[in-house]
Amino acid sequence: MDAVFKAIADPVRRAIVDDLTVRNDQTLFEICVRLITERGMSMSRQAVSKHISILREAGLVTVASVGRTTVHHLETDALAEVRRWIETVQGETP
Repeated sequence: MDAVFKAIADPVRRAIVDDLTVRNDQTLFEICVRLITERGMSMSRQAVSKHISILREAGLVTVASVGRTTVHHLETDALAEVRRWIETVQGETP
């Protein structure tokens, strides 16, 4: 769960997760374009790739090959674990 919190602590990675929530299975190019055009976050493909690697390590994103294209898929199981923890903590407070 610590890796998930670390991953979503960064605004760029949260933006990537948000974008994959709206439209899953995007290529690196599509993610880069959306970050620039919709969020004004201009950065190199290498920088975006590094952010995606951190999301992958946290179990939030998986990568799959579709033909000759590589797509990035949001995995929500890790977020569900965090949500359950938050709900437990909220239930314990008065």
